[in-house]
Amino acid sequence: MTSESAIDDTQYPQRTAIGLSFGNSYSSIAHTADGKTEVIANEEGDRQIPSILSYVSGEEFQGTQAKAQIVRNPRNTIAYFRDLLGKEFKDVDPSPCHASAHPVESSEGKGVAFVVQEKEVAEDGEEGEKSTLTVAEVTTRHLRKLKESASDYLGKDVNAAVITVPSDFTDAQKSTLSESASKAGIELLQFITEPISALLAYDAKQQLTDSGSSAPQDKIVLVADLGGTRSDVAVIASRGGIYTTLATAHDYELGGSSLDKILIEHAAKEFQKKNKSASDPRKNERSLAKLTLEAEAVKKALSLGATASFSIESLGDGIDFNLTVNRSRFELLGNKVLMSFTRLIESAVQKADLDILDVDEILLSGGTSHTPKIASNLQSHFPESAVVIAPATSATAINPSELAARGAAIQASLISGFEVEEIGASTEAVVTVTPHLTHAIGLVTGEEGFAVIVPAETPAPVRRTAQIVVKAGGDVLVRLAEGVREISVRTEDKATTNGNAKKDADEDEDEDDDSDDEPEEVREKVWKAGKVLAEAGIRGVKKGGKVEVQVNVAADLSVTVVCREVGGKGGVRGTVPAGKAEQNGNAS
Repeated sequence: MTSESAIDDTQYPQRTAIGLSFGNSYSSIAHTADGKTEVIANEEGDRQIPSILSYVSGEEFQGTQAKAQIVRNPRNTIAYFRDLLGKEFKDVDPSPCHASAHPVESSEGKGVAFVVQEKEVAEDGEEGEKSTLTVAEVTTRHLRKLKESASDYLGKDVNAAVITVPSDFTDAQKSTLSESASKAGIELLQFITEPISALLAYDAKQQLTDSGSSAPQDKIVLVADLGGTRSDVAVIASRGGIYTTLATAHDYELGGSSLDKILIEHAAKEFQKKNKSASDPRKNERSLAKLTLEAEAVKKALSLGATASFSIESLGDGIDFNLTVNRSRFELLGNKVLMSFTRLIESAVQKADLDILDVDEILLSGGTSHTPKIASNLQSHFPESAVVIAPATSATAINPSELAARGAAIQASLISGFEVEEIGASTEAVVTVTPHLTHAIGLVTGEEGFAVIVPAETPAPVRRTAQIVVKAGGDVLVRLAEGVREISVRTEDKATTNGNAKKDADEDEDEDDDSDDEPEEVREKVWKAGKVLAEAGIRGVKKGGKVEVQVNVAADLSVTVVCREVGGKGGVRGTVPAGKAEQNGNAS
């Protein structure tokens, strides 16, 4: 008995699993224990760990220490390497790496590598032979360091993880990342896309907050993962806690660094104004690196306060530089970039064949989501019914920089007890690609009115129930139909809704220039009854009684309807044959 137990322990070792958010700019570690999820700090106390490695005098630095070397030792500092994984060199955009070690073609194949002085410089001052590190090897070293930090924090060896990836990560990229994780001593339990991971973390908190409520609500959620160098948006249909990605949109040149560049340009021009004989700091590699690091710090400070200051020692020609920037000035300078985030997010809604009125929640994730103006722009652009979840709009919002890691940790805690084969089977297409309803199913109310019971994009099989209150009693005709969502437009007089204050303020202006008196168009989402699926009559319902309608959609999309009086005997049952099935693939 003892020997068999020992064999079992060897075959199925105890897992200590974490969630890893491996970003192109920053990485995060999270762990779930006793139902609580926390983001783990590394040895330097950082919960947002720069995804950077640097080599100085034969010693490897990572995280914040490595990031500081971009100014002093840029050619031996490797940054922005995540997105280079699993790609051929000819397909790589090296521009984010211009301030650090430049990518080169790997000698082992068509992949990407970096050439750095990894070993200590000889006593005679000669650098000696340099090392060529593939992106896969750099990733292995980075993941190994994250694993060590997590192990030190938790006091036990971390040996498994769920890792977040962008929604457009290719199979080749996932395969390379999986191999790197294995070499780092991490059993990869599962990949989870960053938008799904962020939404999982948010919904988990909501369920804890609303512990007394019933099942998760049906909603359309727009998750915008706004990172340092890129932005990714996903439109997700959440139906009873099951997520379906309807569409995604990506911009590989729009991120926090786009806002940093605005501040860099502004600071450089102000420096030259104050020091007319000084050279342009943007044309000096070291000065530009200093400006870049300081601009990021100023941008973060402006997300929290009204003002922030550049303070750079010896920016150019030995001249120190100090400059105060207020948030209003920053938002004015960066207006074009800030609006680009709104346009990208709206493009994802259009790709999903939806209207902005269909969006119930907008969840902002990623470090750039801290910028208040991005959230306020979305509030202005989207209807009031769409709730924007970000630090600037909600005091209880989870830190956007931590959402992805938290979601990965929650997923890790849910699956860490399963065998690898079981976890793999759960992600097979036969499980994850399921038939979905293309139209809502509900009740006809009045003349062409409609009340949704099962929303569109709900995966089958599903069962939903609704009740009709019959105040007068008597016979009831229940009509089940498909729903058609329409956008109605009506005009509304601004003067009526806003009062005369604006008119009084503008009474001296030319009437031709006063467009505020023109009627305002108001768009509304309206449900109408479409194709009737079934009709059922319930006789003799008691006064004030209720009729329950249960809709069962099978895996083949056939619909079974059961109608009965609550508390009464008998009922009516019927089946509607299945229509054409549509499946949810991987949106891109």
